[in-house]
Amino acid sequence: MTTHRAVATGRSSPRALAASLLTAAAGVNIMLIEIMFVQYGAGKNLILTMSKFFALHAGLFTIFQLLLVARLPWLDRRLGMDRLTSWHRWLGFLLVWTVALHATLAVLGYAELAGSTPSQTFISLAGVPASLLGICAGTLFAVVAVLSVRPLRRRLRYEVWHLVHLTLYAALLLGIAHQLLETTTLRATTWYFAYWYSMLIIVVLALLVGRVIMPIWRNAYHRFRVAAVVPEGPGVVSIYIRGHRLDRLPAQAGQFMVWRFPDHNPWWQGNPFSLSAAPNGRSLRLTVKAVGDVSRRLQHVPLGTRVFAEGPYGAFTGRQKTASGTVLIAGGVGVTPIRALLEELTGPVTVLYRARSTSDAVLLPELRSLAQDRGAVLHLLTGRSGTDAPNHPPFSPDGLLVLVPDIIERDVFVCGPPAMTEAVVRSLHDLGLPRRQVHAERFGFA
Repeated sequence: MTTHRAVATGRSSPRALAASLLTAAAGVNIMLIEIMFVQYGAGKNLILTMSKFFALHAGLFTIFQLLLVARLPWLDRRLGMDRLTSWHRWLGFLLVWTVALHATLAVLGYAELAGSTPSQTFISLAGVPASLLGICAGTLFAVVAVLSVRPLRRRLRYEVWHLVHLTLYAALLLGIAHQLLETTTLRATTWYFAYWYSMLIIVVLALLVGRVIMPIWRNAYHRFRVAAVVPEGPGVVSIYIRGHRLDRLPAQAGQFMVWRFPDHNPWWQGNPFSLSAAPNGRSLRLTVKAVGDVSRRLQHVPLGTRVFAEGPYGAFTGRQKTASGTVLIAGGVGVTPIRALLEELTGPVTVLYRARSTSDAVLLPELRSLAQDRGAVLHLLTGRSGTDAPNHPPFSPDGLLVLVPDIIERDVFVCGPPAMTEAVVRSLHDLGLPRRQVHAERFGFA
């Protein structure tokens, strides 16, 4: 294969800027924690000193965790919920190991001081309210971490896993109470105490606003209802949502919302569906394929059904563009945000749509009509190798160059099944596209 190299032109990606600022903020706070430890972290012996080291970092990682899932619009629209929740997942495992090391070293350190066994020391510490709160918090962290390991996570329904995950808020409250009761490094000076708890209060307030107050306010204001259900093909319907003053909802083509239909499905069942048409200020549209219990029931949702929607979320929008030209790559029902983006984007656009057959290509008539109206190029790739590139795998580097010769000079938006998305991103990397030009949307949550 010929080696290709993209020309590094265009503006900086908002994603790169947000990631840099987030990394810088994390670095500054880690540095402050290290300074705090060096100045006031000495324990009664070396083991307890190391226990304090891990305790300080566990507290900071907890604050980072809350920030990543607070759904702050500025971060979400630049980094995307899929990326933020992925970081949240991996930081969560680091947090659990940090908490485990803190607890283990605390028991061993106090056992050495008392000249007793670790088991006897653990029982004694469990009788101290401050220590008991910490033990309970650590246990909850450990339980959720175990259930979040992929083999176990796949066995649980999303609703069950989500309910278990909510116990982390209880762990957070227990951990804060544990910190307040302990004579810790955080209380060494008034400045450190004010810094730490001010940061914690700000992050908790951001979490409450993003996860509770804003969704409740938006639904009370917009009063979402099902206005129409339109069949799009076998097992596929488009659901039109109307409401009050939808022109004030800050939604963009390519974003998704978490939809609940409490009058039709159990209230706890919320599913992320992308907007399948660019928001027009009068209605919102989602297109649903019957692949699970919830989506099958939505094929027959009654008109007028009340809807509770969270969002809009996601960074899969035209805001991320750095070049004048665009390639939109869709697979399966991943075509929904791609179709919405096609409606809104300007400049040269090429659409690559992968489907098993023409009859399986959801929203194909709309894509063809939009492509014709906007002067875009549409390639429908069906069958084993794709009808428009028969001599190459559909998304190999050479296959992409056959379909879009100037692809290295464009932004590329990819949405589809994970295997397809990963294959496309790999090929784009092999072609030499800068990361700022590659935008991938992954289904669901981390």
